[in-house]
Amino acid sequence: QVQLVESGGGLVQTGDSLRLSCAASGRTIDGYTMGWFRQAPGKEREFVAAIDSDSRDTFYGDSVKGRFTISRDNGKSTVYLQMDSLKPDDTAVYYCASAGIGRITVKSTYDHWGQGTQVTVSS
Repeated sequence: QVQLVESGGGLVQTGDSLRLSCAASGRTIDGYTMGWFRQAPGKEREFVAAIDSDSRDTFYGDSVKGRFTISRDNGKSTVYLQMDSLKPDDTAVYYCASAGIGRITVKSTYDHWGQGTQVTVSS
């Protein structure tokens, strides 16, 4: 079993940047696609970004394309989400997850989740 722990969230202003980290333990993340989702109050959990096991391919939700960048360091068992040009609509709890088999934009594809980190963007 892999344990995922997110960090790096906080309160920022519109236009600021944040970098989230997701540290894995208990099992290597090598060979697994990793993703980030977010959930705002009263809304469904939304796909944000994903990266394949060897960082060849990255995928982004439409609302963050061009502003967010996902990366990973398999040697450190860590996945990152660089968030630039933040907007109030980016306010949510951000979750890191490890993918199983299936469409990587669909949350049911992911079988291990972190506890989340809060990101709040003030206007």
